[in-house]
Amino acid sequence: MNWTRFFLAVLLSGFATSITDWLFMGVLFHEKYVATPEIWRLKSGQSETRSIVLSLLLGVLSCAALLCLFIWSGTPFVYGATLRVVVLVWVGAALPIILTNIVWIKMHPLVGVSHSLGWLAHFIVTALIGVCLLH
Repeated sequence: MNWTRFFLAVLLSGFATSITDWLFMGVLFHEKYVATPEIWRLKSGQSETRSIVLSLLLGVLSCAALLCLFIWSGTPFVYGATLRVVVLVWVGAALPIILTNIVWIKMHPLVGVSHSLGWLAHFIVTALIGVCLLH
């Protein structure tokens, strides 16, 4: 395996998914976040820099993990195969966690919808970049 291409795919997908994360998890249904201000760690006026940086790093880590899953599982870097794995990972991991959070945490359901779609977009973008760079 070409490690330069792997790390480039991780960095590019990390950058691209930071934009999709911002769109889905920050912009879509933004007004619903303020419906339950008591559940959020930061209070109005506090700096979000530390939380944003940690979230970005975790996002890049998830991109690397998904690309490693493709490699270790022997998934060919073609669109159909990687997208099937993406759907399985999303349905098997991200979606149940988010839906369980909606059940147990006082959070508007549309926030769960936006986070669920955000993780699906995150995985799809990572897969597409992986196909382009690692096929």
